[in-house]
Amino acid sequence: MDLPIIDLIVFFVYMAAIVLFGVSFSFRKRTALEYTTGGGRLPSWAIGMSIFATFVSSISFLALPGNAYLSNWNGFVFSLSIPLAAWIAVSYFVPLYRKLKSESAYYYLETRFGSWARVYASICYLLTQMARMGAIMYLLALPMNALFGWSIPVIITCTGISVIIYAMMGGIEAVIWTDAIQGIILIGGAVLCLLVILFSMPNGPGEVISIAAEANKFSLGSFDFNFVESTFWLILIYGLFINLQNFGIDQSYIQRYITAKTEKEAIKSTWLGSLLYVPVSLLFFFIGTTLFSYYQAFPDLLPADLQLPENADKVFPYFIVSGLPKGVTGILIASIFAAGMSTVSTSINSSATVFLSDHYRKYINKNATEKQSMRVLFLSSFVMGGISIVVALAFNGVSSALEAWWALSSIFSGGILGLFLLGFIVRKASSKAAAIGVLCGVLVIGWMSLSAVLFQGTALEGFQNTLHANLTIVMGTLTIFIVGFILSSFFQRKFEK
Repeated sequence: MDLPIIDLIVFFVYMAAIVLFGVSFSFRKRTALEYTTGGGRLPSWAIGMSIFATFVSSISFLALPGNAYLSNWNGFVFSLSIPLAAWIAVSYFVPLYRKLKSESAYYYLETRFGSWARVYASICYLLTQMARMGAIMYLLALPMNALFGWSIPVIITCTGISVIIYAMMGGIEAVIWTDAIQGIILIGGAVLCLLVILFSMPNGPGEVISIAAEANKFSLGSFDFNFVESTFWLILIYGLFINLQNFGIDQSYIQRYITAKTEKEAIKSTWLGSLLYVPVSLLFFFIGTTLFSYYQAFPDLLPADLQLPENADKVFPYFIVSGLPKGVTGILIASIFAAGMSTVSTSINSSATVFLSDHYRKYINKNATEKQSMRVLFLSSFVMGGISIVVALAFNGVSSALEAWWALSSIFSGGILGLFLLGFIVRKASSKAAAIGVLCGVLVIGWMSLSAVLFQGTALEGFQNTLHANLTIVMGTLTIFIVGFILSSFFQRKFEK
């Protein structure tokens, strides 16, 4: 399917404008601290939009409508956990990190448990970001390849290079301001698309509701306490743990707390970014539901291959190309790329910050000059971006990139949320107890993630994990926290620092 010239122009103008805008920040003379924190002078609304844009990756932009189109609103329950996680963040996490005044999220773990905890957590973060950036760029390329015939490696490489250029040269200011613009574009694009669908229905917008309600498309899932299937409670618990990890220990979020002018501004930006995601994710789910109703009303408009369940994620991009007016299609495609680019640029900058703060300045060159620090930030940004392109290319051909990303993220997370909560809540928790807790947590995570592969067809087949995959982070976190708590509380003398 070929894109009209006007849509190609809109798309390429957007890509060029974003890159040039981001690069413009490189003309300012900055220290390493300004490169990583923006000098603590960024406005709360821009930081909040950046937090929001980090939430909304291309996975969200494509997978949420696809999920709602195929099934129901069970996945929206994830968003319902965000207000509670955000309240905990603004009450405890934001004040903590603002007080520490370190650009690294993992400095706190060193103050509680020693250098090993900081190194462990930072390495887990870097591995997670490599997998995350790779998965996002690959999933972004899939529908573009299916709809336009564009080469997957070319899409991945061009997108990756574009993001590397402005994230590397512009620093955190370029990332936050481009995120803010991209967040506005993707919201505007999604709203525009929804309005077109609603007013294209034969009997008006109300027909969307009647068709979807009859098919039970608004269901939030089963309310049974079943931790094998994707129930309401399972997704709610999973969402709470994921979002606590985001707000409590993810460098991408903590770094934004530091960029705000004051603690009050940091709290405002956290509320804005987190709460904005709730209605926007609802918007994406509603788009998926309206697409279901639309193609029920016009079944002949959807090709037979896209009616297959495994192609649900491609229905939204197909409508963007086939059902929108010329020019608008270009804006929507730009919105999809905006969602992916904002998340990747954030990961590149935060990963470079982690490498400089947690590794280079601590173990390689403790007395690094500003010039050396800036060189390390540039180089590590470039290397992380390059690795993400390689990882994305390695995803090409896997049966399910989304499942591969979930498995990798569960393993690479290493249960560091449990380590953080242990240090934050259990004041008498010792380093030895924490280390044993981490070891037990890693074993649990490994068992839950890999037992189905390792034990299948062997004598240990009965020891395979039967719980839902989303509970991996929950069980890993709880294991580290509970083991560390028990050892510190009941064997305190034996496990003193």
